[in-house]
Formats: sequence, C-alpha cells, structure tokens
Amino acid sequence: MTTYESTVKQVHYPQASIFAKLADLSNLETLKQRAADPEFIDRLRASGQVPEDKIDKIVEIASKLELTQDAITIPDTPLGPIALRIVERDEPKCVKFAVEGAPVAANLWIQLLPTSPYESKMKCTVGADLNFFIKQMAKKPLQEGIEKLADMLAMIPYGM
Repeated sequence: MTTYESTVKQVHYPQASIFAKLADLSNLETLKQRAADPEFIDRLRASGQVPEDKIDKIVEIASKLELTQDAITIPDTPLGPIALRIVERDEPKCVKFAVEGAPVAANLWIQLLPTSPYESKMKCTVGADLNFFIKQMAKKPLQEGIEKLADMLAMIPYGM
C-alpha cells in the first residue's frame, strides 16, 4: 500500500471537539446545507479560494451526498455509489476510514494531537493499493488532494 500524508495543520479547537465532529459523519450535514446556501456560494466565489469552474460541481456533489453516522456516500458516480466509511474510532486521537465501491482499495485516517486545551494539530494520511503505472500517474494528484482535504478539515468550525 502506498501512503500519502498531508502536512500537519494547526486547528483552533480542542482535540475532543474535532474528534466528536469527525467521528459522527452526520454532523457534516451543516456543510451540505452551506453548499445549498446562495449567500455562502457568493462568498465562496468572491474569496477566490475555489476555482470558479469547480464551484458548481462542488454544489452538485454536495446536494447528492448521503450522510449517516458512519458513512458519506456519493450515490451516482460513473462507477456507481462510492462511500467513505468509518472503520475505527480511537477517541480522541484518530478516525480511520475505508473507501467502498471504488476500483482501488484505499483508506484514510485523520490523526489529532492536542497542542493546548484549546488547540490541536491534525494530519491526514491516504493509503491506496496502486500498481506501478497508476502510482506514477496518481502521485501528484493524490498528494495535492490529501493536502486540500487537510486544509478544508482545518477550516471547519468544530465548536459544539
């Protein structure tokens, strides 16, 4: 299995709050609702954080997400439904996920470490079973993707 790691991100919330939100994926319903909010989309466009041509695709995917306590599912991809399912919770340090329905076996884990009572560090790691040729083609996109995921997770409001 080939692994790709994000850089360590500083998160301005306590470790327990971050873990509580990430260990119950139904908590991410608020993010899905934000993607349907026209004012939020306008602010996102104005911020320049997301390329203009990607915003409509993000909104479309977010509207179709199915969220449960243990999984996030995108029901209609060209490959069929693809899910990210929690396979292990190590409170309050780590949440491990497995990808289901993808043509390649893969997993994701999010590690949390307190730096103070009110702040934490976070690192994301992806592991994927890739053959030599795919590994060479996917290296850069997977590394960039895990870094963007870590950036996004560091920006979520984890206040309870």
